[in-house]
Amino acid sequence: MRTLLFLLTVALCQSAFALDSSVRQLIVSIAPTWDSSVGKLQLFERQKDKWLPVGEPVRVLYGKNGLAWGKGELGEEQQGIHKTERDKRAPAGVFALGTIYTYDKALPEGADYPFHTITAADAWVDDPLNPLYNQHVVVDPANPPPWFEKQKMRLDDPPHRWLVEIRHNSDPPVSGAGSAIFFHIQRGPDRPSAGCTVMTQPSIVRLIRWLRKGDTPHYVLLPREEYLRLWKTWGLPDPKTSPALFD
Repeated sequence: MRTLLFLLTVALCQSAFALDSSVRQLIVSIAPTWDSSVGKLQLFERQKDKWLPVGEPVRVLYGKNGLAWGKGELGEEQQGIHKTERDKRAPAGVFALGTIYTYDKALPEGADYPFHTITAADAWVDDPLNPLYNQHVVVDPANPPPWFEKQKMRLDDPPHRWLVEIRHNSDPPVSGAGSAIFFHIQRGPDRPSAGCTVMTQPSIVRLIRWLRKGDTPHYVLLPREEYLRLWKTWGLPDPKTSPALFD
């Protein structure tokens, strides 16, 4: 009886830390180490009870200083370094995706995902002292608040043409735990970000066209050793399904 109770407890604990079955699209990015600013990213789709890779892995860049545990759906409970504002580290863990922000009137042809067209009234607050920290805000451009000039979103800046929201530290935001985390276009092949996951324009267009809100897409970012330690418990793709992602 004790053995049965022990096994049941273990199963319940594992399920509490597993990816929800509603998630049918998964973006997986693997960094060589915690301090890596370069890694690979692979798309996966869930077919019944298996994760199958879509296409080939692509090269991506992270924060200048590498990775740190973020505040998302999985990973926040892990021991180790945790992300803080302006640490130049990308948040590691599992995260839901939010809205796509763009200064275009539409997404790339073939895309079907919720988006918002940025105007001169849009801001994303990265000041930990602001009550609206790590939130998208639309102001009255005729009467903007004093903080708006430093927090407004960029217009006509090619790397920020498409910002795919990674919901780190979002539910609810914790002051100083990191803000404004997105997928977006890289500024150069060897220019890491301040904490976002960035890639070439063709790669992000492919990603945006693939996303489907009804498939509840999520993002997984982990150093290689952490992924190999956690993938079974968290219900992530078997590393054997995409060996090139872990090279």
